[in-house]
Amino acid sequence: MNATTADPTAPDQGRIVLLTTSHRVAPGLLSWPAWQALRTADRVLCADGAHPQLPYLREAGIRVDEAAPTAEELVDACAGGRTAVVVATGDGDPALTDGLARLAGSGRVPMPDLELLPASYDLPGARLLDLVQVMDRIRLECPWSSQRTHKGLAKYAIEEAYELVEAIEDGDREELREELGDVLLQVVFHARIAEEDPDAPFDVDDVAGTIVAKLIHRHPHVFGDETASTPEEVREHWLRTKAAEKRRTSVTEGVPLGQPGLALAAKLASRVRTAGLPVAPPSGEGIGYELLALATRAEAEGTDPEAALRAAARAYRDAIRAVEG
Repeated sequence: MNATTADPTAPDQGRIVLLTTSHRVAPGLLSWPAWQALRTADRVLCADGAHPQLPYLREAGIRVDEAAPTAEELVDACAGGRTAVVVATGDGDPALTDGLARLAGSGRVPMPDLELLPASYDLPGARLLDLVQVMDRIRLECPWSSQRTHKGLAKYAIEEAYELVEAIEDGDREELREELGDVLLQVVFHARIAEEDPDAPFDVDDVAGTIVAKLIHRHPHVFGDETASTPEEVREHWLRTKAAEKRRTSVTEGVPLGQPGLALAAKLASRVRTAGLPVAPPSGEGIGYELLALATRAEAEGTDPEAALRAAARAYRDAIRAVEG
């Protein structure tokens, strides 16, 4: 839309197209309207000579002038009905856009048509690329992060997982988003460290590829020919495919013994119940066996004993604070 009142007798003031691109999309993958604008433009300009799109534009036969014209110079370049396409830099060329806004607002200068044309868009998950790039730089340049190992970071993964659980239990949405980010950081950090292993390196793409393949294989009712209409049937699919993958000789394989005691007891009880094994909890004297029996009973009733105890402990904490207050 022209910034001035349309006059059919006035000379054509031309057109300015501000072309924006996303650095999270591979250079050269531009929309069809963007390619049309570039091919039909009388002049294409870019202030950044190192812009990642420039080699691909030139390879496509588009001449790009490395120039940073002022707003007045760009308006003059469009006089007579010409079109100028500006390939925006990473910061969006604020000096140019602010200058054009001032000229249009003054009403003293006949303005070309002004158009903002997004040439590429972020796909869902594109911000994960930013995280990978930031983590790579931190690993290389931060004195603390550059020295971390898998073993040295292990405790932080546990801490962040507990903080995530607490945010869920509190129902705090802002805290939940932040804690999910902290957990995600642990994954990306470990994957970045793994790239440097001299014997068996892997990276974040390998991690993502592994879990994608696992999810597809364990959801044959979604990606294959099998059917499942209830959560129970889905669980059966999951356990069956998991057993075939792992080829385990015992239902206890894969149960981490380092997890909290109640969670460990419930997990073992769940494996026994799912497998239909006639194994009752061992009898014995002492609080440990009593807790084991309670955890087993809770699991059979569909209750997470660890979560139940945390809820009771939080109530206990509130009671303590009430007395203190």
